[in-house]
Amino acid sequence: MTDPTPEPHARVGGRLTPGALRNLADTLRAENAGAILLLLGAVVALVWANSPWSAGYDTLSGTVVGPAALHLDLTVAQWATDGLLAIFFFVVGLELKREMVDGQLRRPSTAIVPILAAVGGMAAPALIYTVVNLQAGGSSEGWAIPVATDIAFAVAVLTVFGKRLPTALRAFLLTLAVVDDLLGIVVIAVFYAVGLQFVWLAVSLATIGVFAVLVRRRTSAWVLVPLAVLAWAFMHMSGVHATIAGVILGFTVPALARKGETISRAEHLEHLWRPVSAGVAVPVFALFAAGVSMSPSALADAVSDPAAQGVALGLVLGKPVGILLATFLLVKLTKATLDPSVRWPDLAAVSVVAGVGFTVSLLIGELSFAADSPHSENVKAAILLGSLTAAALGAALLTWRTRVQARRTATDDEVAVPA
Repeated sequence: MTDPTPEPHARVGGRLTPGALRNLADTLRAENAGAILLLLGAVVALVWANSPWSAGYDTLSGTVVGPAALHLDLTVAQWATDGLLAIFFFVVGLELKREMVDGQLRRPSTAIVPILAAVGGMAAPALIYTVVNLQAGGSSEGWAIPVATDIAFAVAVLTVFGKRLPTALRAFLLTLAVVDDLLGIVVIAVFYAVGLQFVWLAVSLATIGVFAVLVRRRTSAWVLVPLAVLAWAFMHMSGVHATIAGVILGFTVPALARKGETISRAEHLEHLWRPVSAGVAVPVFALFAAGVSMSPSALADAVSDPAAQGVALGLVLGKPVGILLATFLLVKLTKATLDPSVRWPDLAAVSVVAGVGFTVSLLIGELSFAADSPHSENVKAAILLGSLTAAALGAALLTWRTRVQARRTATDDEVAVPA
């Protein structure tokens, strides 16, 4: 009699094999996959929030989970923002540490152009937002919303639509986005701390200090992960936004390989946690942050809201203007130079792509305006529409520059062929 039980390899819905898990993790480490999942989370949120089942979305987002005694009685949406997004910022902290110790930011001569471009790309959107909100009904509280660049989304757009462009452009955008994130983190830490409790802050920093010592000794994750969670909880209780704990934890990890190591501890942990960040943390955050009404009346409110106008104009116009102006002034007034392979139209295309705000912009938007603020939903709509507009314009410009590069390469090949 034949055994009806299927072989393990034929089982439907069974547990993934180790090889399949590795392939899935490798896929999630790619910028394209992270950006697609981020966009998918935002799309699901928009469809759900604008469907007949929108009440279910609101109920789920507002469901409180966690112990009140520890000040962790947070809504599901807050857990996504304060909790899961800390994983994203931990990975950002690891990336920043590696860039500063062994990457583009290690050499001032190489990093100065994208660093100052990032500063210009933050100052111009903030200025545009502030000027727009001088009109009646405006609010100065959201000035920091359009200053951020979403690394995953921006690099994914460059990767897909700018394949033939110089690799120096990718390095420029990565460095710019990393500096942008670093300055954005500073903005969150300085301007969005509420009811600061120095005792809990000190306890959090002390816990991070213990983590720093143990991570250098390659202590087991069974010890490091609980320590990281405790540092996060104490940071949350201190009044500083809890995601800052993730960044500082990332900074404590050694970024250079030591004797007997093939890769650094920071690179190992980034490799380990990036799939969790890209595949879970950021998409779930987008699911609960991007659910805004897109009805004609809601869009009309957003269009007429100075805060939303400032955010959209800051992302689409302020980002490229600030980046290009800062770079132009630096090149003209100092001895700094662009990479010989990079042309100004290429830089302009990348500068437009930097206007994709998304993740950090949505976070700062939630910190700037309470859920019951008349600007809250309008600003979220402006972030989504502004980021998508910047992505579409950037993709079109990158496609144009790729075709120009292809024609130039073909012409050079023809000239190189002997008659």
